[in-house]
Amino acid sequence: MVKYDLCCIGYITQDKVVTKASTVYMPGGTAFYFAKAMRQLNAKSFLLVTAVSQRNMDVVDSLRGEGIEISVVPTAHSVCFENIYQDNLNERTQRVTAKADPFTKEELEGIEAKTIHLGSLLADDFSLEVIKYLSGKARLAVDVQGFLREVVNEQVYPTDWAEKQEALKYIHILKANETEMEVLTGCTSPHEAAFMIAEWGVEEVLLTLGDKGSLIYAEGQFFQIPAYPAPTVTDATGCGDTYMVGYLYMRNQGASYYEAGCFAAAMCTIKLQSHGPFCGTEKAVNDIIRQYQNLEKEKLNSPKL
Repeated sequence: MVKYDLCCIGYITQDKVVTKASTVYMPGGTAFYFAKAMRQLNAKSFLLVTAVSQRNMDVVDSLRGEGIEISVVPTAHSVCFENIYQDNLNERTQRVTAKADPFTKEELEGIEAKTIHLGSLLADDFSLEVIKYLSGKARLAVDVQGFLREVVNEQVYPTDWAEKQEALKYIHILKANETEMEVLTGCTSPHEAAFMIAEWGVEEVLLTLGDKGSLIYAEGQFFQIPAYPAPTVTDATGCGDTYMVGYLYMRNQGASYYEAGCFAAAMCTIKLQSHGPFCGTEKAVNDIIRQYQNLEKEKLNSPKL
């Protein structure tokens, strides 16, 4: 049985993305954004586990045609999201017009990987039983967003994660944005929130803070990650997934927490400039980091007036 370096489990969705400038229909979801970004980085040992309805298998066939290895779990319906953005692309309203069946322990028994990422979209995607089971097989990474989303009459509402203190004992790496951080912990301070999440059992806490960068807490230390400015901002959909790709990709290669965070942030800068998944290269990501570092050095060395 093959053991992969990295496996992502999540749904490929059918998305409608509405901004002031346009309305775009496209595949989406953590599974889609994660797999496409991993393909751009030429990751050699990656498996995507997803669930789509039979009528949407063309998306899976297309990804396989790009060389992405995919295992498909059957489901009656694909997840369908509608994302509506205002002027601030960090803010959106959502509707879920169709849901897929939750993943089960039995469906995931054959997976072998060093790191497994759960790309949750909705609160019931992954049960506590599944989390415990997968945590015993690999380092388990989670984007908390889905665990904090409740769907009522197609509308998506923020909700606390009832099983969080038990579940987080089994999660090694967790990412949350500012809003999710506050829902999860009740804290408005990223430092306080990160410390609380770590106290619940998470080893690596990643908090993304929009244009204020991101904060990583691991091994008792805080690492402040810069936000690299984007020349244009076109579409924020999938930025959280892109961040997790960059971070997990680099950590699997032995990068430090800070190096992995910077790489993840620079990937997001590229992603923001176009619709759809990350479409840059590893070289382009590293160029952004290097240019930023050079500008910071120039600022430090410039004469004070």
